[in-house]
Amino acid sequence: MIKISTKYIADKIKEAIDTISCEAEPSCVRALEEAYEKEEKGTSKFALEVMLDNIRIAKRERRPVCQDTGMVVVFVKIGKEVILTGKLLQDAIDDAVEQAYVTLRKSVLDPVTRINTKTNTPAVVHTQFVEGEDVNVEVMLKGFGSENMSKVYLLNPAQGLEEAKRLIVDTVARAASNPCPPVIIGVGLGGTLEKAAIMSKHALFREIGSSNPVPHLDELEKELLGEINSLGVGAQGFGGKTTALGVFIESYPTHISSLPVSINVLCHCSRAAKFVIDGRKEGEICQM
Repeated sequence: MIKISTKYIADKIKEAIDTISCEAEPSCVRALEEAYEKEEKGTSKFALEVMLDNIRIAKRERRPVCQDTGMVVVFVKIGKEVILTGKLLQDAIDDAVEQAYVTLRKSVLDPVTRINTKTNTPAVVHTQFVEGEDVNVEVMLKGFGSENMSKVYLLNPAQGLEEAKRLIVDTVARAASNPCPPVIIGVGLGGTLEKAAIMSKHALFREIGSSNPVPHLDELEKELLGEINSLGVGAQGFGGKTTALGVFIESYPTHISSLPVSINVLCHCSRAAKFVIDGRKEGEICQM
């Protein structure tokens, strides 16, 4: 067994937040550059140029790449050979978020009183135990201009996949310019209401341009991306060829009487990072 301090994990998360608050995810930048090169409509091309200029300036000046500095979402996979020491993981991560947001806009508040927590905490943390001696961490700053455009549906089996596809495309069409397109779409199919929603968020960590390892899901992603881009919403709603940079799907077995469908919308600026803490090399470690 190997011990790893939750503070060490949290410190790495703070470093990630410091970076991604000012830097868009590299595959996202490449996809925007490709969209700019192929765009023919003047207003949309100009909008894409502004997006790319903003990303470059933010990285160079170490300024937030978006005024909505978002809510922190963290997925943590903990190897079963790892023992976490120190504070509870949630508390350690919240400490890191509070430190990272000293100079960032704090947007988290109580849903009833609407009183700001003034620390941008708590973070939304999802944990899973897996094989191994490592801790795998994925961190995202999720803005709510796009989050508010997201949807969850519980279909009956008779409605089937065709209705699910229609709802995915319709969600993007109805969102129009609100989520600052071109968007990135995460889809969760199956499971339960909450499982579908979590999968749709986790799908957004996929690298843009990557293929789904499940052949029928890969085919579905390509089909949906084509249909969404045929909507003509375009960059910032000005029309054009690129309404979405990618569609990513995760699925899970579900009950015979249902088909949960979750669509999580992300704006043109993905602020996400992944890293692995090797329990044999890093952290406050001791063999047992």
